[in-house]
Amino acid sequence: MQEQIDKLKEEIESAQLKAKDSLEQFRLKFISKKGELAELFTKLREVAPEERKTIGALLNILKNEAEARFFAAAKEMEEARLSDVPEPDDLTLPPVANTLGSRHPISIVRNQIVQIFRRIGFSLADGPEIEDDWHNFSALNFPPDHPAREMQDTFFISKEPEVLLRTHTSTVQVRLIENQKPPIRAIMPGRVYRNEAISARAHCLFHQVEGLYIDKNVSFSDLKQTLYYFVQEMFGKQISVRFRPSYFPFTEPSAEMDISCLICEGKGCNICKYSGWVEIGGAGMVDPNVLQNTGIDPNIYTGFAFGMGIERITMLKYQIKDLRLFTENDVRFLRQFQGAN
Repeated sequence: MQEQIDKLKEEIESAQLKAKDSLEQFRLKFISKKGELAELFTKLREVAPEERKTIGALLNILKNEAEARFFAAAKEMEEARLSDVPEPDDLTLPPVANTLGSRHPISIVRNQIVQIFRRIGFSLADGPEIEDDWHNFSALNFPPDHPAREMQDTFFISKEPEVLLRTHTSTVQVRLIENQKPPIRAIMPGRVYRNEAISARAHCLFHQVEGLYIDKNVSFSDLKQTLYYFVQEMFGKQISVRFRPSYFPFTEPSAEMDISCLICEGKGCNICKYSGWVEIGGAGMVDPNVLQNTGIDPNIYTGFAFGMGIERITMLKYQIKDLRLFTENDVRFLRQFQGAN
């Protein structure tokens, strides 16, 4: 054993550590758990008990020397590498200017929507993304057996009591009506969550903006003119708009709003399913049950509500064909929006 230690000591002291390859070979041979030093430590149990303490001390000293040699050589190589970095030829040259970032397209369109509705008297409202059953379903006239209450549509956090991630920003409307007396005129942009498979046309996380106007003598005509104004301000005067009868638990009567496809200009493409029209949101008169649930007399007040997907509007405005691009954070995609407000 003593002869093996002396031989190993000589090899450690004479090893040439001038390159990364030789340094790695040194580590594997002498320091690693499968190296020759580790093997000698394993054989220590075979040494006579009266010599074991002395031999063990020699092995520890040799191990410390090998590690010290390795780390000193590694440090020397790193310092040499850093010293090889050339200094700039002219220290008086100005530094490279920082490149400007860009706003996310969802943020750009959200801000534009807020500005458009603020110009006609709508205020901005917000609410929590974690909601209870009352604000997300019951107050909005969802029957107990409505399909939207099922697990395939909603992310439930707990069942008793029912706590969930909001599935629409209509929850903010309920909170607003509960805490404010008419007249009420507000929009509520925000994130919403639905238990859906992610694809080019759907996502489990997306953004909505909802609007609410409650006052005396509010009519469906007021709703239509408000949305006509929004579409023309967002997309231009040349855009055509149509309303189709629909159903929502919290509005009656209800309608879905379509605009002429911006990508094919109404000629037909895969985005508009070759119809020439693209649906951008739903709207209707606030159901009297919703007003009553939130403490407003439906015999005195009427109102309208509407909701739109911000992603859908952004896709149409910038002709983006894959919803997943909004959440992948690909800088090549995001840099296209530099300079946009």
